[in-house]
Amino acid sequence: MEYFIYCRDRADSLDLRMQLNEDHWTFMDGYAEEMIARGPTFPAEGDGVSGSMHIVDLPDAAAAQRFAFEEPNYKAGVYRDVLIRRWRNTLGRTMWEYTGTTAGFGRFLIIAQGGPEAVAELELLDAAQRSHLEDGFRDRLIAYGPLLAEDGVTWLGTAVLAELADREAAEAMMAGDPYARAGRYDSVEIHDWQFGGRPAD
Repeated sequence: MEYFIYCRDRADSLDLRMQLNEDHWTFMDGYAEEMIARGPTFPAEGDGVSGSMHIVDLPDAAAAQRFAFEEPNYKAGVYRDVLIRRWRNTLGRTMWEYTGTTAGFGRFLIIAQGGPEAVAELELLDAAQRSHLEDGFRDRLIAYGPLLAEDGVTWLGTAVLAELADREAAEAMMAGDPYARAGRYDSVEIHDWQFGGRPAD
């Protein structure tokens, strides 16, 4: 089962986060084979780190809870809230398999959360979204997929990792998303993001 986990940093936790870097990387080393994507997010303006995203293949909800809440940053109080959702790897690859790197482009994590109401036209919207993203942005997509409830069926939103010219391009991409045009998103967050992991020597 694939899980999307986003941990939002407390405003004053950067120094603590930096102190825990090695502990964090060591913890994540234990999930190297299961990792689909990972990395920190940054505020659109100002310095610091705004959060930490991981997409990981885990056996069940209990394992996802352990991954999120036994992680050193969480245990030490770096994060102020944690979002855990089932996810489906629509492109079927990891971020390390992305080959579209373009000089001068930025990387973005987009979290578009839907409301709790049932989506009657889910199959039609899903197909339209795939056409919108894969036909229009195929070379720019690092990973994307639906955010799902624990049943793995109930749609709760979309998470996208993309490399685009700028934030305006990310906003335009999401404005054209069929779920957005149908009014299905309650909120859309666009975070500056970068590939995570232990720095290479």
